[in-house]
Amino acid sequence: MTISEGKSDFIILYHRTPFDESVDDQGNRLWKDQKSPNGIIPTLRNLFRSRDNGTWIAWRQVEDINSQEDERILMNYPSNFTLRRIPLEQNQISSFYHVTSKESVWPILHTFPTYFDVNNTNWSIFEEVNQRFADAACSEAAQGATIWIHDYNLWLVSGFIRKKRPDLKIAFFHHTPFPGNDVFAILPWRKQIVESLLSCDVVGFHIPRYTENFARAASCLLGVKKGPKIDVSPKFLKFGSALTEPSETPWLEYNGRKVKLVSSPVGTSPDVIQSLVVRDDVATLTKQIDEDTKKGRKLILSASRVDYTKGNEELLLAFERLLERRKDLRGKVVLMLACVAAASGMKIYEDTQRLIEETAGRINGRFSLIDWVPIRFSTNRIPYEEMVAWFSMSDICWITPLRDGLNLVAKEYVAARKGRDGVLVLSEFTGASVVLDGAVLTNPYSHKQMDQAIESALEMPEDEQKIRISKMVSAVEDFTVSDWANEQMQSLEVEYKNT
Repeated sequence: MTISEGKSDFIILYHRTPFDESVDDQGNRLWKDQKSPNGIIPTLRNLFRSRDNGTWIAWRQVEDINSQEDERILMNYPSNFTLRRIPLEQNQISSFYHVTSKESVWPILHTFPTYFDVNNTNWSIFEEVNQRFADAACSEAAQGATIWIHDYNLWLVSGFIRKKRPDLKIAFFHHTPFPGNDVFAILPWRKQIVESLLSCDVVGFHIPRYTENFARAASCLLGVKKGPKIDVSPKFLKFGSALTEPSETPWLEYNGRKVKLVSSPVGTSPDVIQSLVVRDDVATLTKQIDEDTKKGRKLILSASRVDYTKGNEELLLAFERLLERRKDLRGKVVLMLACVAAASGMKIYEDTQRLIEETAGRINGRFSLIDWVPIRFSTNRIPYEEMVAWFSMSDICWITPLRDGLNLVAKEYVAARKGRDGVLVLSEFTGASVVLDGAVLTNPYSHKQMDQAIESALEMPEDEQKIRISKMVSAVEDFTVSDWANEQMQSLEVEYKNT
């Protein structure tokens, strides 16, 4: 690979790289596609197809930052673009990402203030890393270039860029929830964060509730001018759920600048999923699941990460109560809990995983029969093709986070069930709950509602299942991950022309 030269008209800033890096037996560096063919990284990468030159900025870990410069590599797929990687030492990554982002900011974003820990936070390192990303973007950007920044760990980048390069068009997308102002205000750096986001031309969120939470935070903290509210898009439910909003703020004005707010939930790639469902290797996996796990039983699938926000313990306890109430279901239903372990070294996640494992083990010990174990449990990352096979075989997908920005698993399950039956039981505290009309919504904080939801799913007639799945498939297909990216970029172009 050769070093790329020249300036870029389009720049993406995301902490992950567009490909996974590996090394062959001869020590040569190889770039491989992501393990999952779905998700936002392939979509972001594909945005370079329609541009003559572009840059993707991420980080890489090095032993000694003093001997390293930013790495610039010419990538040639899906077309030529530059991958620029900022060198960070382990202590910087640990402070910036694992401590500040995950221990301080993550619990606030997900409205878990009791988990908030600021004592080990070094905000100056967070600022330094964000400044490094901003400097790299400014260095790469041609006059009037478009910059698209992704997620909360790069909150400060837009402010740094705007001070240095006022000519640039800047968009930001927030992939997590944005909390209510009373919770967000716990962050000691709240004003700096909001001021940086108001340096953008467009700020995007998954759903109108998060947009409104941000607009209120900006209004309360900085006294911004808010545009008159408009009705939410037809793709969102307007009433009835915990996260619905009937109207939203379209723009904010601060220091003479107008910032457009856009609610657009990240989509999935239904065509990819539906093509995998019928592929021979996936069909083989499906048959294996049927023979080894399902065996004529009702199969319930829950897939998430090990995280206190994901509601895994609440789900397991609800399943235990189900087996207590319904002796007739013992031996006739099985739960597959795919719960990917977090990176090592973070005590809160290690404690969470231990609790999940102990709870699942206790339930299995209590109810297992000679020929039936009620819970199948895995903390390993399941290959995507195998996950599609689980989607294809599962009668029920049970997704009950206590708080989740969106939840793509719910959408992926729906896409895999096109033309078939199936039931999606979904927490109303997920962003997806306001776009998937047809899901059985539940409150994971309520034992009664959790119990009613899973009972309803198990007893739902096949005709009703198909009607609900069909409605949700239409929503998934009408707003894909490509539609999401296009809406964000078009909003930026329109806003920039109007300023």
